[in-house]
Amino acid sequence: MSEFTDAELIRFLRNPDEKEYGFNLLVRKYQEKLYWQIRRMVISHEDTDDVLQNAFIKAWKGIDNFREESQLYTWLYRIATNESLTFLRKKRTRFFVPLVNVESQLANNLESDALISGDDIELKLQKAILTLPEKQRLVFNMKYFEEIKYEDMSKILGTSVGALKASYHIAVKKIEKILKED
Repeated sequence: MSEFTDAELIRFLRNPDEKEYGFNLLVRKYQEKLYWQIRRMVISHEDTDDVLQNAFIKAWKGIDNFREESQLYTWLYRIATNESLTFLRKKRTRFFVPLVNVESQLANNLESDALISGDDIELKLQKAILTLPEKQRLVFNMKYFEEIKYEDMSKILGTSVGALKASYHIAVKKIEKILKED
């Protein structure tokens, strides 16, 4: 299968006769990237699959409203990010637990996760990331793992570049401190 451009995908998605075909191509093209973006936020594989499915459903329902003011991936990333944050908020509310307890549970899930290698450094890094407030964790993951430019992050998160740089800097300092303590 040749790689289709976003413009071609959008054309397929907007044509009623080719919408399903275009959506299948869209999922194939972006599912792995979005999976890992979500996974870094919700940790659990099963939860990630659920959130990813919800994100693609929202994209399917909302494709006609996509104004092409940003790149298709930026739009999808924003949907996936919002779905991840919604999932985490619902999880906290459903179990009436404070943020700290949810993050502890996520950290415990890391140790038993088959997709996270047993590498102590990676495990320490992931646990340190989980201590960050939600917004800092999101910004750190986007910059460190995904190497997303601040300008693109700004479009995805609706936050100024300066605020994102500050969040990333603070997150890095917190992670460095935690890693030095161990």
